[in-house]
Amino acid sequence: MQRTRKGFTLIELLIVVVIIGILAAIAIPKFAETKRKAYVTAMKSDLKNLVSSAEAFFSDNNTYVGFTTPAGSAGVALTFTGTTTGWSATATHTNVTGATCSIGTGTSTPSGLSEGQPGGATCK
Repeated sequence: MQRTRKGFTLIELLIVVVIIGILAAIAIPKFAETKRKAYVTAMKSDLKNLVSSAEAFFSDNNTYVGFTTPAGSAGVALTFTGTTTGWSATATHTNVTGATCSIGTGTSTPSGLSEGQPGGATCK
């Protein structure tokens, strides 16, 4: 009599589980880094919007003093410091600890940063 085999053996199932575990161990850190990059991009975008608002305010008032910082997108906190001759701003995100992006113009430009440019080098 011939036996017909139905189903998988325990070894075959264990091998599949190990392979899935290895793939998950590779994919999860990549996903976390992708989320971090998205948060940093949101911070940069909010800083670019702040530049437009601050320059429009300066155009009307000939000073940056009194400029009200616009609300950032979800999770992004913006801080703005303005003087009569320039300003600087930073952005942080609640989901990314230790990451800040800086931008500035005039006499308040952060060191190592081109004027008015939220560069990737300043997003840490």
